[in-house]
Amino acid sequence: MEDSAIIQLYWAREEQALVETEGKYGGYCRSIACNILNNREDAEECVNDTYLRAWNAMPPQRPSALGAFLGKITRNLSLDRWKTFRAEKRGGGQTVLALEELGDCIPARDDLENRLEAEALARCLDRFLRNLPEKECCIFLRRYWYVDSVQTNVKLYKMAEGSVKSTLFRTRQKLRTYLEKEGVAL
Repeated sequence: MEDSAIIQLYWAREEQALVETEGKYGGYCRSIACNILNNREDAEECVNDTYLRAWNAMPPQRPSALGAFLGKITRNLSLDRWKTFRAEKRGGGQTVLALEELGDCIPARDDLENRLEAEALARCLDRFLRNLPEKECCIFLRRYWYVDSVQTNVKLYKMAEGSVKSTLFRTRQKLRTYLEKEGVAL
């Protein structure tokens, strides 16, 4: 079913919207949640909470990209749950490691003075990512958006571990330089 038809089901308050969402995006959302939480039960709860949030958000929202909309909700819910547990053993260290790696070039949310600054940062990140070569952008996003391990990137892109780590390091350095140039306080 097309995303526009699924969104229309949400707007019509048809429960079939949830069935269609699970069928089309359930695996995608579970993958995001599992990568962050590394716990199947917690991930399943986050996916169910994602559907509830989507149900409550539509209407009034009408997302232009349903997959991205659901992915963002899932990611945020999973990170909130991870922060609540805050136990290294739950995430196998991947979430902690990914957030620490980005810590040098992205200011913490609490440091942002208001929503406008957060939106400006999001626009800067979007411009930065759009200007990266496709493979570099994909590796970066898989690591820091989907919280995939370095090993997952090694397998996906058939690269040596050192090459993936170097790519991530160089991209973080480019991001830091770009954000400084754009006047984002780090």
